[in-house]
Order: sequence, then C-alpha cells, then structure tokens
Amino acid sequence: MKKAFLISALLLSGCAYHKNPPETPTSSHNQQQVINQLLNYVAGQAKEKWGEDEFVQAGKHRYVKYLDGYRTRAHIDFDRGKIYVSTLSQRNPKEHPQKAIVQTLLMPADPEHAELFSDKEVVLKGKPFLLGQVLDHDGKPIEWQWRANRYANHLINTQLNTKPIKNGKAYYVEITMTKDHLQQREYQYAELIQNAAKRYGLSEDLIYSIIKTESSFNPYAVSHAGAYGLMQVIPKTAGADVFNLVKNKPGIPTKEYLFDPANNIDTGAAYFYILKNRYLRDVKHPTSLHFSMISAYNGGTGGVLATFDKDRKRAMTKLNQMAPKQVYTALTTQHPKDEARRYLQKVLYFQKDFNENVLTK
Repeated sequence: MKKAFLISALLLSGCAYHKNPPETPTSSHNQQQVINQLLNYVAGQAKEKWGEDEFVQAGKHRYVKYLDGYRTRAHIDFDRGKIYVSTLSQRNPKEHPQKAIVQTLLMPADPEHAELFSDKEVVLKGKPFLLGQVLDHDGKPIEWQWRANRYANHLINTQLNTKPIKNGKAYYVEITMTKDHLQQREYQYAELIQNAAKRYGLSEDLIYSIIKTESSFNPYAVSHAGAYGLMQVIPKTAGADVFNLVKNKPGIPTKEYLFDPANNIDTGAAYFYILKNRYLRDVKHPTSLHFSMISAYNGGTGGVLATFDKDRKRAMTKLNQMAPKQVYTALTTQHPKDEARRYLQKVLYFQKDFNENVLTK
C-alpha cells in the first residue's frame, strides 16, 4: 500500500516530477495499474499543453513521443503510413520540429531507450527502426545523422504548415512513409519469427498475422490493458504463464523484457504453445484447435469455452462435436466479447493474405 501511495503522490505532484514518471514494479498486481498510470501521466502533461481535442496518445498501432516539456510531438500512424511532427513552440517553431524529425527518423529498433513515458530525448543508437520506411527528398534511405538533419531541414523549409488550435497555434510537418513500409518492418523480425515458430511448433504465418493484428509490427506498442510490444503480451496473464510453465522462472516479465522484440515474440509464441498443449489440448480437430487458439490469445480460454457452454466440460464436448466451420461461426458470432469475434476474422484474413503473397513471390 505504501508503494501504491508513493506512485500516486508522484503522479499528482505535477511539474516537480514531470521529467521522472514512476517506474513499473514487477508484481502482477501493479504491472497493469502502473502502465495505466504511466499513460495517464503522459496524457495529463500533454493535454495541459495541447488540450483535449489535439491530444494524441501512444497505442498499439501508433507511436507517440512528446519532447520539449510536452510542447513538441512526433506521431507515427503505422496503419496509414504517416508521420506527423508538430510543435506549439512560438519562439522556436523551426528548431523544435527539426530536432523531433531527426529523433524520429533515427529512433532505435530496440524500444528500450525510447523514453515513451517522459519528454526526455530518445537515445539514438544502433540501426534506425524506420530505415527504409522513409526516403529523403533525394529518394535515399536515412541511416545517418547528417542525412536525417539534411532531410529535416528540407521539410522545415519547404513543408512546415500551421493550424490554429484551442491552445494557440501549432506548426507541423507531415511525412509519407514508403508504400512497402509494413513489409519493411516485417523483414526486421523475419528471423525472430522463424526461430520462434520452430521452437514452439507453430506456423510462421500465425505469428506474422498475430503481430500484424496486434501492432502492425510496432515494437513500441502499448495499451491500457497492460500489454507491451509486437505481440501485445500482458505480463500478469500470458507473461506469467510463460515464465512459470515454459521458462521455469518465478514472477512475471517486466516491461523492459517485453519491449525487447526477441523476448516479446518468444513470449507470445510460447503462450500459443501453452494454449495448444495445455489449455486447449482436448480440442480434437486441428482446424478447430487453430481457431480456438487464435480466439483464446485475444479473449482467453474461458471466453472460447463460454461460447459453447457455461460448464467447461460440456463446452469442450460441444466444441468437439462441431465441424471446424461451425466452430468458426460460433466464435465469430457468439463469443461473449465482440472484440474477440472480430479478432479471429482479422487474424485469419491476414494469414490468408500472407500465404497468398508467399506463393506469388
């Protein structure tokens, strides 16, 4: 209780601690609580500057990084393939977005140094995450600081726009990502996905489709559900199961552990292994098992069984009496959660799309 009170006090104390938001503890009870506190903390700081209407928050398919006392913002919409860099600074309306553009273009592939939950600058090290996903005004990929600075200056001098907002005036630049930006991100994780698929006896297309559905291959993905990274692993549920049942480790994974792409993909794949070989091992037909595993990844094993009956044993019996097509229909029309119904449809669509693309290459 003392720790929870201390965290709340830090959050409520405002500007005195706005450079140092609270760290995430490792207990399962506090992991989800604190990710919400961290997100709410950033939201409070940003809304104070931008207002409710112009506030943008990081999410599963959206990278958002605030800088400069929360007055400057970089926002990547991975679904639309757009990058928006904007500032409220009236004194240096070119300098702040220029710096934010460079920070965004060179942000590391490893989210460990991203500083998502503060306005601190990103630590630029290693291969840029967006390499190949954005080309400069000469059509060249941006890997080095000099080229990022050069392109940022070009954008500021030729494409800096303004718009009135409730709290004043915003200066902004819009950058269009390459047409194959999604494929470029997929390539980054191909080897990790292949290794995880072999390690846990899964198909590569399943892991690809889950990542595309969960995060659009955004390793910085976060959610208020307390999920992290590419496969949106929740520490206290899937993470805890993997640690305890597969890794033989005590406790649950930290956010730092799950922000690492290799750990995240391994943990997500290991959870599918648990679903396949433990929680849903009594599902007899392999196609019905496939549908059930995907649905359970989003809505839990309990949600899958509740689709068929309130009693788990009767539910499993009914599920096994159905043809795979009937199981699919039930899970996409009768699952207790609407999100889980759509989730199965989306993942299967991406799996089909992935396999068709592989065949045409």
